[in-house]
Amino acid sequence: MLRRFSGVFLQEHIRNNPNISTVLRSLSSPAFTAINCAPNALMEAKLYQPPPQVRGMTSLDKEAFTQTIVVPALRVRTRLINKVTKSLKKSTIQRPGICRVVQDKENSPDFKLVLLDPHRVSSLSSLSEVETEALRSFDVLEELQYYELKLTYENLKSEEVLEAVLPRGQDVTSAFSRVGHIAHMNLRDHQLPYRNLIGQVIMDKNPGITCVVNKTNMIDSTYRNFKMEVLSGEENMVTKVKENGVTYEFDFSRVYWNPRLSTEHQRVVQLVKRGDTVFDVFAGVGPFAIPAAKLGANVLANDLNPESYSWLQHNSKVNKVKVKTFNMDGREFIRGPLKQELPTLLRGKSSVHVVMNLPALALEFLDAFKGLLCQESSCEENVPIVYCYGFSKDDNPEKDVMDKASQSIGFSLENRCSVHFVRNVAPNKDMMCVSFPVPKEVLFSHTESSEGPAPKKQKCETTDST
Repeated sequence: MLRRFSGVFLQEHIRNNPNISTVLRSLSSPAFTAINCAPNALMEAKLYQPPPQVRGMTSLDKEAFTQTIVVPALRVRTRLINKVTKSLKKSTIQRPGICRVVQDKENSPDFKLVLLDPHRVSSLSSLSEVETEALRSFDVLEELQYYELKLTYENLKSEEVLEAVLPRGQDVTSAFSRVGHIAHMNLRDHQLPYRNLIGQVIMDKNPGITCVVNKTNMIDSTYRNFKMEVLSGEENMVTKVKENGVTYEFDFSRVYWNPRLSTEHQRVVQLVKRGDTVFDVFAGVGPFAIPAAKLGANVLANDLNPESYSWLQHNSKVNKVKVKTFNMDGREFIRGPLKQELPTLLRGKSSVHVVMNLPALALEFLDAFKGLLCQESSCEENVPIVYCYGFSKDDNPEKDVMDKASQSIGFSLENRCSVHFVRNVAPNKDMMCVSFPVPKEVLFSHTESSEGPAPKKQKCETTDST
């Protein structure tokens, strides 16, 4: 009976009748009938069509997502199952909690059904030549079966659940940053009424996530942390992460950590050699400082946030490295500990690196290098190299960041610096890193203009020049 109907009719009939068993019975055909009508039409619809009653749900009801669908299948001899599934691994159904091999309709121990992905396979002609040849070699019947498959909440992907729940036409996102056991989301206004449901879905669908939080305000530039609300799970904000082989522990609600900066941390640290000295002006919990110390560098790390300072010390001990830590304002750190160490370091042969990762404000701190030291005849060319981060919304972010750095430091850095794109943090907002050796005209004197005359030599003193 079923083969009498066109594929379009069958597709429409199934769409209007959520219970596929009823549809199949009404067409006087068992669930495993080999359908000879146009199967392409049957498979045009999405694999999962959510029941309309879940739309607008704010409290998660998992049972409401249950639905039965029809998927194509092949009847295969039991002794050949492993070989066939291996040959068809790109075409078999891939669903959380769904077994690709099921019992056939006759419950025969000699045969099983291999379930296929309806998005990939609408007819036997959908299979590749390699797959088709493999089926022939295994003497698999060249006839598709159709299997009645029950999909539950557990078998759905997070984006499928959220797309079914949130209002039509609105952005649906299941993206988050993972920080240990914590999933950190940035929900938009239209998603807020569903935030607890979203949190539960994210936790359900991502093993190891036991807490989901949403940022509720912008990052505080002073201590670089932000307020957050727990959407689902435990309220334990102390977490552990591993980045580039280094372990960090911290209270995520009280310090700054961004897993998207892993590549940038590694890029800069790889420029450091054993015996170099690194001054980390805004160190946080140590993602630049600790890897550099592990490489054998001499590291002095500072952060104004008392919590970051405490976790920086803790992480130094956890990773068994020596880092000299400070809890002070960044400008005071440059004018204090960095200034005190620099004269001796400049007479050496090892490089000096200054990392300034506070993109909202770091460029403004470059003025602390003006006249930082008084020049001596014994000073070498080994001036410190600065890696300073900043945000830009300009159409030419490289030039914008360079110009801001030049203005702050009081000297043109054109043709004397390099600018590296780090990442896009928001529409039309880029995070950049400008790197440059501190010009001697800046480091050893107060200049009248950005390209002023060479400074006169001054006598070094131990007092702070501020």
